[in-house]
Amino acid sequence: MEKVKYIGFSITCFAILFKLMSWQYADKLLIAGLGSLGVYYLIKVFKK
Repeated sequence: MEKVKYIGFSITCFAILFKLMSWQYADKLLIAGLGSLGVYYLIKVFKK
């Protein structure tokens, strides 16, 4: 489960880089990265 969090963080970091450099697919990377972090924390909240 921790791997999902770190993958989400790394995708989000790359998405921010893509957005700053105005490269393609920045919006898709942001959705994927922040979506995976959202799912991770949602599961973490209901697991307790």
